[in-house]
Amino acid sequence: MKCTGRHKRIISIISVISAGVIALTSCGSVEFPSRYNLFDTTTEYGLNEGSSSAAPLFARDLCVIGDGMFDMGDFDSSLAESSGIFDIGKRDVSFADDIFQKMYPASTTKILTSLVAIENGDLNETITVSQSAMDALEYGSSTCGLQVGDTVTLEQLLYGLMLRSGNEAANVIAEMIAGSIENFAGLMNERAQEIGATHSHFVNANGLHNDDHYTTVYDLYLIFNEALKNEDFYKIISTKEYSTTYKNSAGEDVTVNWASTNQYLNGDSEVPEGFTVIGGKTGTTNAAGSCLVLLSTKKNDSYISIVMRAPSHIDLYNYMTTILEKFT
Repeated sequence: MKCTGRHKRIISIISVISAGVIALTSCGSVEFPSRYNLFDTTTEYGLNEGSSSAAPLFARDLCVIGDGMFDMGDFDSSLAESSGIFDIGKRDVSFADDIFQKMYPASTTKILTSLVAIENGDLNETITVSQSAMDALEYGSSTCGLQVGDTVTLEQLLYGLMLRSGNEAANVIAEMIAGSIENFAGLMNERAQEIGATHSHFVNANGLHNDDHYTTVYDLYLIFNEALKNEDFYKIISTKEYSTTYKNSAGEDVTVNWASTNQYLNGDSEVPEGFTVIGGKTGTTNAAGSCLVLLSTKKNDSYISIVMRAPSHIDLYNYMTTILEKFT
């Protein structure tokens, strides 16, 4: 297709949108999220010449990077398959290693699960843990200790989800919000597309492995960055330890204390020099390796840093510490 002057003007305006939201090759191939229609809605989004609309561009508040090589000097990145550091305030990518590569997210999936639940639910609403939610677990799954018949609030479920990485909490949340795990996954995929995480696909709420359940480091950045705008989400992920009481099937009180699986927060790993760790989400499966999505601050700067598919928890935290100290 020959590019007209109109095409070129539109493309020049929107070419700043991040990879995954738009793919632009020379003058021909342009792909947009489904909510954009290049020729029918350019006026609505303020993209065409002469439009009176001053609609802001999609990526105005995002860290964006091309798909070229990132200069890492002599740094050995072999201990993780994909990783990145995103300076939130400066909207700059401080470090990137294969951030657009397809990866399995494991329990970092629960960042999106939490966001969708908070946006569509009531934190004070209660639900009884079902047998179906428990039956959907794999043997050896991480749990927060819920049992069939327990009556819990959405808020309690979210703390069990994000601090203890409870896979059963994810299943209960899915049933609570959407009636089933499958329906909830549909909501997750819709929200991911809205955020611009167009290279991701989710089939469950907990991150247990499925070949059709995947993301990228950059998409995880987009999802986590969006979730951090929500005060309830921020409060949950920045909590080191949470105590609460709920009723079991016999109507008896059950008191639990959930500590974060994040080793920077629970003291099992030393915090990178000069940094304050706010929180984030861990994830581990055989296929995904050891993963961590992290929010931290250094002086007046805030960073989202992500490491995917490290071979072990020790390597994961050593690698995260190294890239934060070296590239910020």
